[in-house]
Amino acid sequence: MFMFLLRKILYAIPVLAGVVVLTFFIRPPGDPARVLLGQRADSSSVAALRQQLGLDKPLPVQVGKYMLNLAQGNMGRSIATNRDVLETIVERIPPTALLAFTAMGIATLLGIALGVVASLRPNSWLDSLTMGTALFGISLPAFVVGLLMVLVFGIVLDWFPISGYIDRGIEHLVLPMITLAIRPLSIVARVTRSSMLDVLGQDYVRTARAKGLSNTTVFIRHALRNALNPVVTTVSAWFAGLLAGTYFIEFIFNWPGVGLAAFSAIEKLDYPMIQGVVLFSAVIFVVVNTIADIVYAFIDPKVRLG
Repeated sequence: MFMFLLRKILYAIPVLAGVVVLTFFIRPPGDPARVLLGQRADSSSVAALRQQLGLDKPLPVQVGKYMLNLAQGNMGRSIATNRDVLETIVERIPPTALLAFTAMGIATLLGIALGVVASLRPNSWLDSLTMGTALFGISLPAFVVGLLMVLVFGIVLDWFPISGYIDRGIEHLVLPMITLAIRPLSIVARVTRSSMLDVLGQDYVRTARAKGLSNTTVFIRHALRNALNPVVTTVSAWFAGLLAGTYFIEFIFNWPGVGLAAFSAIEKLDYPMIQGVVLFSAVIFVVVNTIADIVYAFIDPKVRLG
């Protein structure tokens, strides 16, 4: 286990370094100094601020300085707010984590349940209804669902608030949580159904039934457990994406998480904050994928960490 984790960490270092370098070359176009000072600022003031922010130096020099600071745990200071980037991101993690955990929890439990039900009655009306609804859920982009939620349940029916955080009441969580859960729920349901149908047709399942084992034992111990590997892959990928930053949804519902901070940074050309959010997202993907690999070993005995 220790060697497995060590290898994962060693593999992650060049990946994260590559992410840092790429963020310097795919920055949003524009001049942060000009954005901060306004379009009417004179050239000398803009040049002085660019020098103060270190934006006048060549990109390789900026990358090297950023890497050196990053090795010391310093992600720089926000251009827009002059606050420490790492401190700002850490403050934004709890709201994003709450939204991601609740949405992915609902998506995983309901998705697996719907996929299992559909696999037990293949080609039935229940299977067609479940998978048809799931396909519809996959086809709708999250930001479209979010806008529909705001319009229907927030404005027309006035059932739930359309913005704000749960410090004003748990009902503020409902609309963004459901919006985030719909697409991964639909994908998990389809993946679960497909995997279950594949496993139920295997020889070892037929052998277990021929031995006289009950349907419940065959289903839980032999079928469902072996069908969960692709489900774990799907859940881990979606959870990493949600935890890294639910950008559009946080923007639509004014949810004070990492995604909203990223939107604000892009609007203000706040390069240090953009780089910090992108690096945070990359770290989340590495960590979640590592955890998923460990979970594989517990679900499937054929998987060996060594």
